[in-house]
Amino acid sequence: MNAQGGDRGAPRRHQPPRGPKVSPARTVAFDVLEAVRRDEAYANLLLPARIRRARLSTADAAFATELTYGTLRRQGYYDQVLAIAAGRPAEAIDPAVLDVLRLGTHQLLATRVPTHAAVNEQVDLVRRVAPKAAGFVNAVLRTVSRTDAEAWRALVAEGAPNEDERLARLESHPVWVVRALRAALAREGRADELEALLQADNSSPRVNLAVLPGIGDGADELGAIDGFAPDRYSPIGGTAENPIAVVEAAGGRIRVQDEGSQLAALALSRAVPVRAGERWLDLCSGPGGKTAVLAAEALAGGAVLAANEVVPARADLVRAAIAGVPTQVDVRVGDGRSLDPAAYGAPDGFDRILLDAPCTGLGALRRRPEARWRKRPEDVAELTLLQGQLLDSAFAALAPGGVLAYVTCSPHTGETHGTLGAALARWGSMAEQLDTAAIVQDLSRHPLDLASDPATVQLWPHRHGTDAMFIALVRRVAASADRPGGDRTPAR
Repeated sequence: MNAQGGDRGAPRRHQPPRGPKVSPARTVAFDVLEAVRRDEAYANLLLPARIRRARLSTADAAFATELTYGTLRRQGYYDQVLAIAAGRPAEAIDPAVLDVLRLGTHQLLATRVPTHAAVNEQVDLVRRVAPKAAGFVNAVLRTVSRTDAEAWRALVAEGAPNEDERLARLESHPVWVVRALRAALAREGRADELEALLQADNSSPRVNLAVLPGIGDGADELGAIDGFAPDRYSPIGGTAENPIAVVEAAGGRIRVQDEGSQLAALALSRAVPVRAGERWLDLCSGPGGKTAVLAAEALAGGAVLAANEVVPARADLVRAAIAGVPTQVDVRVGDGRSLDPAAYGAPDGFDRILLDAPCTGLGALRRRPEARWRKRPEDVAELTLLQGQLLDSAFAALAPGGVLAYVTCSPHTGETHGTLGAALARWGSMAEQLDTAAIVQDLSRHPLDLASDPATVQLWPHRHGTDAMFIALVRRVAASADRPGGDRTPAR
């Protein structure tokens, strides 16, 4: 192994720790970072399991969480720092050694961990995975520690060719993501909020709860939660002093769910009054958070909900998510682009369909920070094609007068207004946009600061404290083609 961290060949699966003693929180954080890099694991799914397996104390679990998410969020920035400190590009360093260095840099520049602890423990950690790199790691982290955080920011920003590149370096986002977010804000006339948005992406989101409506007395249930504080916007949401304990004790009736995700599901279920016997569909339902809200709303209104998911494992997550709702939901596995309403017992079409479309996920970078490093600009074209196909399938499956909610957890204009606008052009007079903004404002506890376009709602982490959810409601207009036996395929 050379001074750069050496062999950059096939990924190694490290054996259970031996040798120097390293704090369990740092060990867990490193293991998760390695799995995210090597196996494309999702930190939000893997970290809780690793914490339980290591039997971390509450304090150590919090420290492991901060190390993992803080390092992932700031990874791009730390790589800039390390390139300067090491005198070589980050990609020239062995990946496992680089993970150790990123963890150490986070401790040195963004936490109160003493310098000696941050350096020494990372050196001990690297001795487990790449012993010959111990001297290299010690030297690089000592170099990082000799310059304060603000001075490092100045060094990283130095020489940036333009403002987007400067923000990308300092706020740890790929340049293409910075430009996409700037364009989305500029569409609202608020490009000046870009830096605040990028900083919000790098902050730790609160743990938000959803109390499924219609199951027991919702008002009493909310008031009975210790330290409960209602959400500013969602009528079924809030926070608690010990949210995980609340969820575990609730038997599926209370769940962790972003406030924006709650609003997206409620926008569909409360767009118009529910008639008993309505047929609803959650078309791309995994992992099932919105499905659970819709199931509770359907139960309260006398509607029947079905769910579709293309990935079998995610369909299982949907079934688990709705387990706390005492109603039957037909969860099926299938490609949403080939949808047969009759197979779900809705031969005349569905009255409401939620299409929470596959997207880049750029609206949830606080919760899934690794997504920013995995997505590429070319992914957008592929996703918008899929989104358009799913939209056509969903619209064709609507009953006359039925309502479709198009939702993405991305503010990228290609995935939001671009995909929706192209679909509306294909559907022509068969579709009408509803006043989505008014519907969401009506169900919200407090007024939302929204863009002026009444047909859509774009939520933002920096402005609303939610994921950047996009919501648009469209009604299928009854026409001659909707008479029994008529062609239900949208015009192209």
